[in-house]
Amino acid sequence: MLLTDTHTHLYYENDLQKRAGLVERCISNNVERLFLPNVDAVSVPKVFDLAATYPDMCYPMLGLHPCSVKDGWEEELNTIKQAAGEHKIYAIGEIGIDLYWDKSTLAEQIKAFKAQIAWAKKLKLPIVIHCRDAFNEVFEALQQEQGEDLHGIFHCFTGNVEQAHKVIELGFYLGIGGVVTYKNSGLAEVVAQIDISRIVLETDSPYLAPVPHRGKPNESAYLVFVAQKVADVLQISIEKVATVTTENSKLIFGV
Repeated sequence: MLLTDTHTHLYYENDLQKRAGLVERCISNNVERLFLPNVDAVSVPKVFDLAATYPDMCYPMLGLHPCSVKDGWEEELNTIKQAAGEHKIYAIGEIGIDLYWDKSTLAEQIKAFKAQIAWAKKLKLPIVIHCRDAFNEVFEALQQEQGEDLHGIFHCFTGNVEQAHKVIELGFYLGIGGVVTYKNSGLAEVVAQIDISRIVLETDSPYLAPVPHRGKPNESAYLVFVAQKVADVLQISIEKVATVTTENSKLIFGV
């Protein structure tokens, strides 16, 4: 069984011994493909350091997180782009719109999102979308920019069935994480109505730990709990979930 965590911030762990432990637990749980999104210019070297340390497991992607879109974001994005030109990356992410923390930056967030969509198209790379309290705004931007060369993942998808089908119709996959294990989230009921061919798995570690670790720091090794929940919901084996979602990740990222 081979599981793929399509979204983990494992590089946040600065203690090398603890970081090695995180990786060892991944291997013990068959989580042997980790895709690493940065969030700003400062996090770029951390992403590449982890990928260089574990080149057979870790795959970097770069972008400017919507919560990092502040005054002067264009300069920070240029710094990130420069770094991308010096290393192999597999996606532009995480990018998008977040209206949970700050609605006042919406106009700039949209500009940054569209600028990075254009960047992804130029590089022929998928995008990994952060969308929080902003589905309509993100969807509108994607509709305006859509084309055969625009594809990727709606990271941490927690929307309803109608929204899920809209995402899929645009050619995107749903990133399903720990929230699917939360009793009152409603996400399991949504996943039950989605074909597994449009799903990938993620942890978003160290955030959103699945049951039975909810409320504690998340880690990529816990992806097995997400996979098991999806298997239970779809009434298939966890091995089948691992196989299909990993193959989906290969289609998206090309590796």
